[in-house]
Amino acid sequence: FSVLTKESIVQKTYWIIALIVLFFVGDRLGGWLLKSLVERSQFRYSRLYQGQAAADILLLGNSRGLIFYQPYITESTGKSTFNLSYNGLSIDLGRVLVEDYLDRYPAPQTLLIDVTMCDRENDQLSAGFSFYTPYSPRLDSFLLAKTPTTAYAGRLPHLFRYNSEVFQRSLRYLGGSDEDWLTDRVMNDFLVDNVEGEKGLDFHFTEAKDRGTLDEAYILEQLRATVAAAQARGVKVQLVINPYYPPFAQKSVGYVAWKAKVEQVTGLAIRDYALALSDRQVFGDYQHLNKLGSKRYLDLLKKDGVLE
Repeated sequence: FSVLTKESIVQKTYWIIALIVLFFVGDRLGGWLLKSLVERSQFRYSRLYQGQAAADILLLGNSRGLIFYQPYITESTGKSTFNLSYNGLSIDLGRVLVEDYLDRYPAPQTLLIDVTMCDRENDQLSAGFSFYTPYSPRLDSFLLAKTPTTAYAGRLPHLFRYNSEVFQRSLRYLGGSDEDWLTDRVMNDFLVDNVEGEKGLDFHFTEAKDRGTLDEAYILEQLRATVAAAQARGVKVQLVINPYYPPFAQKSVGYVAWKAKVEQVTGLAIRDYALALSDRQVFGDYQHLNKLGSKRYLDLLKKDGVLE
């Protein structure tokens, strides 16, 4: 057995203190470096919090919101755009982003929301936005309520905040804009031939068991509050349902009742384009248009006055 002398105890204590200091300094230095990369990125949320997001038309949705193909909207309307959409984005996080936008910029003329984003709570994705909390007290409070473990964890080791797919996406756009972020494939024969075997979408909030039990009242309230916040600033809010591949859309359950609830709680009529396009060449999959499809869809929105 080794005998711990007073000198060896003091030496070990010094080593432990040195390691703690080294960890702290390394963490803060690493966090500062990653933070500087985030601030240089042209990723949409970096631009939101760096004062680079002023636009005439504000867009919101989940991955289906990327169908709002920004270069074509600008080309066809002459209006500037900013898109808050992200894969799997939930309406409660969307509300935070919209309200942060309205606090920082002149009110846009239009807020266009694809309301099919009101299908989930996505705490895992929300936690991935934690590296933006230094710029937004509202986002910080939201994450403390929704994902307290992750929120508190990021306050001590700063590097922990950057452990997310959202941060990796911000690095992807260090070299250029993300306004061209939209699939450009055509739906393959396998998807077309097997659509009859697909389950379709379940629009019963509390019965979407594959995503867990959802709080219908909470989700609808988040949408209502998002709409109200924009209207209070004089923004014209347009609610739409972006196109689905019709044979897939027609297998949906609870669609009519769900639409009625959304219209009732917001006081706005939904512009329903779920079945507006049918050519397989304009779809990348059952739920997403490709660039060709987006342009055709946006032409419809312009023709109908949704994009003025």
